[in-house]
Amino acid sequence: MRTTLFCFFILFIVLFIPQQTNSQPVPAVDENIPHLVTFGGEGDTAWGDDDFVQIIFFSIPENYQSPVFIRVFDPETSGEIDEQKGEWDTIMRYSVYGGDGACSEEDARRSNLEGDYLSGNLLGSKVFNQNPRYDGKWYTFGPFNPTEGEFLPEYGGHIFKLVIEGVEGDDGNLYNLFLSTEGKENRPVEGAFAFYFKYKFRLHNDKNEVSHIYPYMTSDVVAIQQSNFDWDNDGFIRIISPAKNGEILASSGDDNWSQSRHKILEGEHNSSLDIQMIKKKSKLVKDNNVVIFLENQYGELMPFYSIPIGGIPEYKYSIGIKPKQ
Repeated sequence: MRTTLFCFFILFIVLFIPQQTNSQPVPAVDENIPHLVTFGGEGDTAWGDDDFVQIIFFSIPENYQSPVFIRVFDPETSGEIDEQKGEWDTIMRYSVYGGDGACSEEDARRSNLEGDYLSGNLLGSKVFNQNPRYDGKWYTFGPFNPTEGEFLPEYGGHIFKLVIEGVEGDDGNLYNLFLSTEGKENRPVEGAFAFYFKYKFRLHNDKNEVSHIYPYMTSDVVAIQQSNFDWDNDGFIRIISPAKNGEILASSGDDNWSQSRHKILEGEHNSSLDIQMIKKKSKLVKDNNVVIFLENQYGELMPFYSIPIGGIPEYKYSIGIKPKQ
């Protein structure tokens, strides 16, 4: 019941998402994150991946009727942007799911990989290894009819799930995604967006860059617990919102988790949070891969959105002025 209520709040908000063309890449432009990351199945968790699987959802508006494509940049595992550990030996599997259960199956929206997270109908799959043909290039899945996705109005329309799995090896695979109307170029699908319940990505190697993620706070959320993994003590993480001007989140060290609980204030309801990841200005932590997820007060995972619903939040300070007598 609580999940259903939460989702209907999301539906109301999704209807008012502005049609931004920068909503289609993952990571999105406003997130300022260089790449997603997934390691091979025998990877070392100290390199920044706790379970070697990433799950990304794409929402297509109900009234959109043209074919869509899911494109992957640099899907192979030995290229310029990938992270080598010993000999290149990593194999990745990318799989697209739609149909009943693709997103509604609770196991697909958990922080661990137990149960039926590969739920739904398999629409396409491909395995990649060390193939220079795809180094720095795009590979396209599709075309898909939007109705092949699972129809979930509470998540904005027809939902496709992309699962990236590290099958073998221990190297880090870095990549980017794009939901497109075309198979050979990146053209945004109007009104579509991506969302994710557990996010794994690479931070910049520039100490001046700030990365962002954007969860949305519905009116029934009274508190959140954030969990992050392998932050490597790389600076700090803070919340900017209409009611918070830099509340600090607990951050993890090397190969461990850290959690912290944060109250959601009245002024933060029906608004996005801007969770900012700010690297330390002293010694540069290079190639820092991070995992993060949020839970509400019921222990349900909360989605991050590829665009900040309602726009990027700003702190609304007020100055008390005593009126003249």
